[in-house]
Amino acid sequence: MKILAWWSGGITSAVACKVVIDQYGKDSVDIVFIDTMNEHPDTYRFLMDCEEWYGLSIKSIKNPNYDDIREVWLKYLSLNVANGAVCSSELKRRTRELYQKENEYDHQVFGFEFGKKEFNRAESMKLNHPKTKPIFPLLQMGMDKEDCINYVQDAGIEVPATYKMGYNNNNCFQTGCVQGGIGYWQQIKRQEPDKFYKMAVWEHLLTDLKGEPVTMLKDQSGNGGRLFLVSHPDYPDVIDISQKKGRPTEPLMECNGFCGLDDLNKNEQPMQIGFVF
Repeated sequence: MKILAWWSGGITSAVACKVVIDQYGKDSVDIVFIDTMNEHPDTYRFLMDCEEWYGLSIKSIKNPNYDDIREVWLKYLSLNVANGAVCSSELKRRTRELYQKENEYDHQVFGFEFGKKEFNRAESMKLNHPKTKPIFPLLQMGMDKEDCINYVQDAGIEVPATYKMGYNNNNCFQTGCVQGGIGYWQQIKRQEPDKFYKMAVWEHLLTDLKGEPVTMLKDQSGNGGRLFLVSHPDYPDVIDISQKKGRPTEPLMECNGFCGLDDLNKNEQPMQIGFVF
């Protein structure tokens, strides 16, 4: 077996990589990290700790067309829309697809944790992206995020800093994740107001350049619609998160190139699938 294991910087992918190394052996597994150049600095400490844990190097790759995530936002005048975040598509998905095309493998490993939503994502991946040949060791073993945190700590490894700060993921924390949700951005406003207001400025800049609201968030209550971090004077009908009740930070899927994309929706014809492990 030749196994391509995706390491995203988060807890679940880290454990998924360890599980397949133990299952198939070091010689059969390549571990790859898609670097957005927008990660929390502690992610790279965690990467080196995982390399020592695995006894293997983690290969870092990136989209060579970008040096900064903001270049993607400016190119497309977009942050987060119904079919996903443009930065995820450009920096993660395209990079993963190119690597997948240029390298041979029998299976790819994704750290989907045990839970209904992740089972649905896994089924959709099998249906809509069969060329990925995915396997999901955490689903197979019934391991959720808490199990993975305990697993890492039992190995004597310190979890990434963002988890200790109260977040449920470790994605793109230099700017904050554009798919983080209302509770996530309310927490950033409380803990790191400078980061919050920098992203509010980016929303306004992209809005001005595009001539229509460009936001990260959507108001799921009532009639829905876009939601600014800070209200824009030219769009008084679009509310901001100060007008929303406080919400807890909800779990966010680890970004691995399939993050939030609507092509993960199920095909019309249902299908029984099995998880190779």
